[in-house]
Parts: sequence; C-alpha cells; structure tokens
Amino acid sequence: MFSTTLPLLSEATECEPEQTLACRVAFDVTGNEVVADLASTVISAVIGLAGIVLFAWLARWLAHRAIDRMVSRAATGVLPSGLGRLSKGDRTQGASEGSAVATSRRAQRTRTTGSLLKSIVSAVIGTIVIIMALAELGFNVAPLIASAGVVGVALGFGAQNLVRDFLSGIFMIFEDQLGVGDVVDVGTVSGTVEAVGLRITRLRDTDGTVWYVRNGEILRVGNKSQNWARAVIDVALPYATDVHRMIDVLRQAGHDLWDDDDFRGVLIEEPEVWGVQELTHDLLTVRMTVKTAPMEQWRVARVLRERIKVRLDAAGLSGTPLA
Repeated sequence: MFSTTLPLLSEATECEPEQTLACRVAFDVTGNEVVADLASTVISAVIGLAGIVLFAWLARWLAHRAIDRMVSRAATGVLPSGLGRLSKGDRTQGASEGSAVATSRRAQRTRTTGSLLKSIVSAVIGTIVIIMALAELGFNVAPLIASAGVVGVALGFGAQNLVRDFLSGIFMIFEDQLGVGDVVDVGTVSGTVEAVGLRITRLRDTDGTVWYVRNGEILRVGNKSQNWARAVIDVALPYATDVHRMIDVLRQAGHDLWDDDDFRGVLIEEPEVWGVQELTHDLLTVRMTVKTAPMEQWRVARVLRERIKVRLDAAGLSGTPLA
C-alpha cells in the first residue's frame, strides 16, 4: 500500500507496474503516491462510468430505432378491406376521407404504443445503468438486487389490482380497443372517451357526467366509432297498412338522403329497407338501415326520421319512426 504521508519527490517510489498510466503521470507531476493513487482510482472510475453510459446510450438508441421502425410499419399497414367502400362511383371523395380518418387513427394509435414502449425501454435501461454504476463505484449491489426482488414480490402480491390495471391499459392501447374521442360502452357506463391512461380511462356520458373507470375492471368494450357505423330506424304503422307502399315510401326517403350533397362522404352505402321486423296485434314494424362514417350514425338517423315522417304524411300514412 501507498504511504499516507506526503513524501518529497526525492523520496517517492514509482507506481506499481499494474497501475494505470494516470498513476504514473500524476506521480511524475506531483511526486506524491497518495495523489497518484487517487488519480488512478478516480480516472478508472470515470472511464468505467463513461463506458457504461456509452453502452446504455447505444442500447437505448438501437431499441428506440427498432421501435420507430415497428411503429412506422404498423402505421402504414393495410386498411380493412371494407373501409371507405361506397356503392356509387361519384363518392370517391368520401372513400378517401374515410381512408384518411382510418390512417390517422392508426398512426395515432401506433405513436401512442411506440411512446409507451420507449418509456418502458428507457426505464429498464436506466435501472440497469444505475446498478452497474453503483457496482463500478465499489458498492455491493447484491443486497440491493435481492431487496428489489423481495420488494417486487411484495408489490406483486399487495398491488395485484394496480398491476392488472397497468397490463389492461397497455393491451387496450396496443390493440386499439378504444381511443380519445371514441364513443364506447364498457359495460358499467357508456360515453365519449376523454383520456386513456395506463391505469384509468376517463369517459363523459351524454349527461355530462365524467366517469373514471379502472382499466382492470373493463371486461368488454363496445366501440361505436371504429371504421364505420350503422343507423337503424324502425317505423311502426297500423297493422292494416299496405306494406309494399310503406316500403316504397321508406326507399324514396332513403334515396333522397343518398342524393343529398350535404351527406356526400357521410353515407357509405345507400340506405336499405330490410323489410318487416315485427308484427303485433295492432302494429307492424319495418326496419331501415344506412351505413355511415364513424360518429355520424346519430345525425343521419335524426335527419332520416324527419324525412320519413314528411313522406309518410305526404303519402297519407300515419307512421311512428322508432329508435
């Protein structure tokens, strides 16, 4: 061992052969073994820490680059075959708009997933770097690792619901089960999604009430906003009504809406009359449907009910458009 005193230059001995160049340089400059030993230790530690940081930065860069490539490929994937398909040749604009919406949604979902994956990778690499740095500085990290394992097991048992919420949130984002702006039914409540987190999903219902639903408690998701929607209208008339005449009136109302320029790009297919849906002792119900762009089914249904009522009155038929 080096002496703890500060010997004169003439009394100093050279560094050991296995010691670093820093030791020799510091010894030549100061002639002090303590300073030379300290310089050797500090510079070795700095070099080791720099190597760890460089390795971590390279690993993080490669991981983020791989995630970016995955996100890019997912964002430019193939659209669902039926999306944006219109039955009239002059509705290509509506089809392109539907494709643009789907592409934007996919890109938003993949960016969210990519950001989440990057955060996880950064956290894992950061934890490894801290442990390696402590080991490089001479700390015994074995108890730390063992304690972390015990704490992890304890948290796993004590916070099972929290872990389940996190995992459910990750899969909901990754699988695009719902997104901000979607109208969904999650079983216990339905409404418009305002925020999707790893633990909590925030919904606002039609009354304006904000609901906070834990992701782990969402067992099913009914999404009314993905790809396309369908407005369903049931019209009830007295049992003695001429069914064929009634169906003709409904078809005329649907065709008028299909030809309306205000709904170009909103309707995906021309409204269809499916026929008699139900018979009772005093009423017969005829069902009419129309395929629309996402989130447009309610507006289209309201307008179509109004036009059906006008045409029924003009035809001398007394009808009741139902929900």
